[in-house]
This record gives sequence, structure tokens and C-alpha cells, in this order.
Amino acid sequence: MPRADLSVAGRVVRGDGEPRRGQVLISKGRIVEILSGEPTGEEATRGIDVASAYVLPGAIDCHVHSGSHPGEGITALTRSAAAGGVTTVVDMPYDAEAPVVDPEVFAAKSDRVAREAVVDVALLGTVRPGTGAEDVAPLVAAGAVGFKLSLFCTDARRFPRIHDGQFLEVLEAIRESGSVACVHAENEEIIKPLIEQARRLPASSPLAHCLSRPPVSETQAVLTALEYARSTGARLHLCHLSLPRSVELAGRFRSEGTAVSVETCPHYLWFSEDDMERLGGRLKINPPVRSRPSMEGLWEQIAGGSIDLVASDHAPWPLSHKTHPDIFDNHSGAPGVETLLPLLATGLFARGGAPGDLARLVSATPAQLFGLPGKGALEIGMDGDVVAFDPTSSYAIDEQDLHSNALWSPYDKMTMGGRVVLTVSRGEVVWDGATVLGSPGHGRLVKPGHGGAVGG
Repeated sequence: MPRADLSVAGRVVRGDGEPRRGQVLISKGRIVEILSGEPTGEEATRGIDVASAYVLPGAIDCHVHSGSHPGEGITALTRSAAAGGVTTVVDMPYDAEAPVVDPEVFAAKSDRVAREAVVDVALLGTVRPGTGAEDVAPLVAAGAVGFKLSLFCTDARRFPRIHDGQFLEVLEAIRESGSVACVHAENEEIIKPLIEQARRLPASSPLAHCLSRPPVSETQAVLTALEYARSTGARLHLCHLSLPRSVELAGRFRSEGTAVSVETCPHYLWFSEDDMERLGGRLKINPPVRSRPSMEGLWEQIAGGSIDLVASDHAPWPLSHKTHPDIFDNHSGAPGVETLLPLLATGLFARGGAPGDLARLVSATPAQLFGLPGKGALEIGMDGDVVAFDPTSSYAIDEQDLHSNALWSPYDKMTMGGRVVLTVSRGEVVWDGATVLGSPGHGRLVKPGHGGAVGG
């Protein structure tokens, strides 16, 4: 008599231990047993053996934008996530339709998740400029796992800047709610005049984007966010850091007792400003890619444990928004949810990292930070979210094979040192290594459980 609905056999990764041949048993969407040794074929109604591939907890991409451009949406985003081994996404609140600033908008987006998501989705909220902190508590009650706040105005309606006085008030409200503040840290007073200067020149080369956002425009804003978090006692998560110095500053405040976590993204780990002329608007991202020494410095900080997690900042603009001759006429951001896991695994393993490091950076830590119940680990009672990654199967990324509606990737033609061969979401196979099998409506809204400070 089978003991489970599904068995996934391979080299099972649990915590920091050495991966060992075994199997994960799943029934009714949850992990019920983890066994060592070879499967007999009698453990489950259905058995999948991925041979020497790593069996990891499903990845959590905690920085994606499904609604910034209406051409993407929740279905395309989560379909792409499934193909990339991502079983949960944390979606940003800056939707073109309406930013998530009140329970009514949150409820409408939650309904779309229930109808459209292929994998599970958690939602961030944000606040309206100038309204103080009254938006926080209702969104926490509605189920927001955190709040996204920006110190730079990307769009006055959709992606506004939160000014200093309001920032303090909102952080205090977030502390009282037990939630977390996720901050886009760039200094507007430094950047906007430099953009204006560059646009007055006869032509703006792609590198002008990097020059208009110098390192100090990030580090100064990082310091502001850190000092305000220290003052209020709020939990702070610094998004998409591009500089080793930003990570070092966060570490100093952490050593003083500030609850701060830091995130970087694959584009800062794989590209430098030397790539701007070649890729142009495809590589226009905020903050920008930096020098090659900065890129290598981030890898060293990952190896040293100073960086808590890696997320994609998936921003799937169509190519029509990324191919203007003047770099400043292009939108910022790039698709990345489907390539997050292969990119991080390839770079990490090439530098001597272990499968447990991979699981910590894209599963355990995001789940802890946002308090995602049932997520982030292969343990009995947890959701049956499993990804199998084969480190022996190299391949070249082909942007035409990706599942986002963006239909392009800055990583096109880059060779990966392994691939996602299976994705299981709450016990259902949603990616078999060749085809997305998950359907819209399978994914669920994930509301916060406990959450807490990460790092050390």
C-alpha cells in the first residue's frame, strides 16, 4: 500500500548537510516523509527519479513585478517561475492598473492570484505619498507579507518616492505591525540632475545610465534607510543592492542591533558596466550594473554569508520599451524569474559553493524574512514544493524558449552549468523539464505566518 501520492528521488538537500541519495514523499500537497537510500517503487502512487540531480526546496523569488506592464500579468509570470524551479513569488505592489495601497486593491489582486497563478504568490503592499502611516495596518490585516517603499520616484502614480518624514512614520507603523519594510535605496537629489545633464548632450551612450547613478547615490540612500530603521526599530530589507559597500554598511548596522537583511540580483553578479555598450537598453536596470571589481565583490560577500538572499527583480518590459537609441528613453528592468536559479547555481558552484548555500539564498531565508508558512525547507509537514536541479546538464539560455511574455532576456546565449529538470508545487508537477504542466488556478495566495529578522 503506497504511503504517499508522489515520491521525488534524487540527491536530497536538507540544510547545510551533504546531499544524500533519498526521496521526498508528498501526500495531499504536504511533505509526509523524507527517506534515505534507494526507492523501492512502493513508497508512492507515483514515483519520479531524477537520478543524480539535487532535490531542493522550491525556490522563492521574493522580488518580481507581474503588473508593471499589462502585457505580463500573473499567469505569464508564474508560468515562467514554474519553469525556473520557483514555487513561490513575492509580487511587488507597483502595478500599472493600481498600486496596492488599500485593502480593496489588495483583495482584487488576491482574486486574480486565485484565478491566474500557476504557482503560489505572496503580495507586498505600499503606501500613498503624503498620507502618513494609516495604510499599513489595514494591508497587514488583509494579508500583505511586507511593504515596498522607494526613496526614488520612478513614476509619480505607480512607483512614487516616499519622503523622509513619511518614511519615518511608515517605518514606525511597520514596526508596530510586525511586518517588514523593503526599500529601493537610491538618492533622487543626486540622480535627477545628472540625468538632466546627460540628456542635454548630443547623444547618450548606454554607459551614461551608469554614470547618472554613481555609487554614492546608492550608498547614501542605504545609509538613510539604515539610520531610520535603527531609530524606529523597524525590520528593514534592502532590495537589489549593487555594491559591496552597501552590503558592508548594512553589516555594520546589523552588528549594532538593527534588524536588516540584504538582497542582490543575478544581473549584478553576471554583468558589469563593461556590458552596457553591447546590451544597451536591455541592461538598463535601477540601480545600474557596476564595475567588474564590484561584481566580484558581491560574489565574495555571498560566499562569506554577508548577503542574505538573491532575487530576480523580474521586470518584463517588452523589447519596444528597451531598444530606444537614447538610453534614457528606455524603461529600467529585465525579465529574470525563470533564470534566477540556474544563474545563481552556476555561479555559486563554479566558486565552490554548496547546494545548501543555494537553498539558503533562494528558499530558507526568503521564507523566514516574509513569514511564509510551509515554505523554504524540505521538512515533514511543509508544503510539497520541490525543485530538482541537475548540475551535470549544461545548456545555453535561449530567450525564445522562456515563458515570460517579454520574449527576451539579457542572458540570451549564456551557458548554464545545470538546469531545472522538475518543479513540484504543493505536490503537483508543474514543470517536467520540458513543458509547463501547471494550470492557472493551481497557485494560491500565501499570507504571512510569523516572519522575523534574518542574517547574523
